[in-house]
Amino acid sequence: MAIKRVWHGWTSPENADKYQDLLHNKIFPGIEAKNISGYQSIELFRRDSGDEVEFVTIMTFDSLQDVIDFQGEDYTRCYVPDAAKLLLKRWDHVSAHYETIEYRKYK
Repeated sequence: MAIKRVWHGWTSPENADKYQDLLHNKIFPGIEAKNISGYQSIELFRRDSGDEVEFVTIMTFDSLQDVIDFQGEDYTRCYVPDAAKLLLKRWDHVSAHYETIEYRKYK
């Protein structure tokens, strides 16, 4: 049963593309370079809302212990590198974790 780690961050429209580039070119490769046992994937979602842009990340791990190995005993604490803090207006200081209880792929 997989664990989904969900996090939200918001930035200005002026910084949104810069933040997205930072995620794709630095932060996500940096996470993957850690070779965390049980880490499966990361998904990125973006929603433009006029005066701000919301980003959502969903990381998938094999187990909660794998999340703890990634983030430490206080595993709900968010992971926001300093370079990202410079571009974000605000962000969740904790991540939510969900057990995947069913997954269906259409066709």
